[in-house]
Amino acid sequence: MQRVAVVATLKPGMVERARDLIAKGPPFDPERLDLQRHAVFLSDDLVVFVFEGGRVNVLVRTVSRGGAGTAAFSDWQPLFEGIPRLAKEEYAWERSEHPAWAGAWGE
Repeated sequence: MQRVAVVATLKPGMVERARDLIAKGPPFDPERLDLQRHAVFLSDDLVVFVFEGGRVNVLVRTVSRGGAGTAAFSDWQPLFEGIPRLAKEEYAWERSEHPAWAGAWGE
């Protein structure tokens, strides 16, 4: 499974507009893109879009090459200061569904 994040700096005063866009949901169909998870993190000056799934590379290529995906993010463009940056996953930790100690305490 692939995971990537797109990190963008917000122009001053754009956090409320960003919240409005986030409340509308993604400007694309996550299931059609074969995403398993999609999240958006927001601070006063940053927005981070996290994509996780089997075809994340297709989404990133479409957006970065100015294809149909770019139109989906057109509402976001006026909020960005500069060009959003792609951040590739370098480390991840996930709890095992069946840890080695499960049941060791008489369960």
